Amino acid sequence: MSGEPIRVVAEMPPITRTQLALYGGASGDHNPIHIDIDFAKAAGFPDVFAHGMLVMGLAARAVTGVVPLARLKSYGVRFTAITQVHDRLTVEAVETGVTEAGDRRLDVTVRDQNGQVKVQGEALIAAG
Repeated sequence: MSGEPIRVVAEMPPITRTQLALYGGASGDHNPIHIDIDFAKAAGFPDVFAHGMLVMGLAARAVTGVVPLARLKSYGVRFTAITQVHDRLTVEAVETGVTEAGDRRLDVTVRDQNGQVKVQGEALIAAG
């Protein structure tokens, strides 16, 4: 990577029911709120919705598509809104500064097709 500021913009395909089921199986998170429409409706939601960690993972994958995974020192997010099935997400990561050690800080934001922020966080990229 050059000395230019890091910037990532990645548009994800729409969230699908199949993706939620596969993620639930892979992660061991079998909460029916993510896969059972009747359960979700009984809980007061209009439909199933994405696992927060799935959305976090999609954002991490976008960042590591630009920055080698081995250089990702830390990554953390806050979940700010539910991601609905069929939402089209855009991940944006923008370098906001450099530490004394030369590590780069990125602000990471995931928005849906309406601009609503779903996930907000920070990544620290090792110098090198």
